[in-house]
Amino acid sequence: MSKWSTRQIATAAIIAALYTVMSLLSSIFGLTYGPIQCRFSEALTVLPFFLPEAVPGLFVGCLVTNLATLLAALWTAKMPNKFLATLPPVICNAVIIGAMIAWYEGGFSTQFPALFAYNALTVGIGEAIACCVLGLLLLEVMPRIPALRGRLAVR
Repeated sequence: MSKWSTRQIATAAIIAALYTVMSLLSSIFGLTYGPIQCRFSEALTVLPFFLPEAVPGLFVGCLVTNLATLLAALWTAKMPNKFLATLPPVICNAVIIGAMIAWYEGGFSTQFPALFAYNALTVGIGEAIACCVLGLLLLEVMPRIPALRGRLAVR
């Protein structure tokens, strides 16, 4: 995609705004940060499966939260089907955010492996709820929306 249309730029901006707002909503409920996380916004990380412009939208939307979402979005865009498209965000966030939390809690001490295992598991569970449940639901509904027909990548 070398030249972006106004519609694609607007779509990326809307996704960035949605990601930010949804992250804030998750934080209201205490679900955004810490060892147990379920960011509602992470459901949007499956959008690159249908919309290539979602990658920069997610990147801008997640600059404040974490870089793991960009890696997950890039990886998701390469997935061959919608079920596999839910896995990159779960894996990236479990590993990267799990390690960050473990390091924050105990540094690279002898406790790090146990802290990492616990945090990777709890972050992964929250991410799986957001992506494998909410995200998959989003991927199922989007092709049925008349305004999106013809705009989604065919897979």
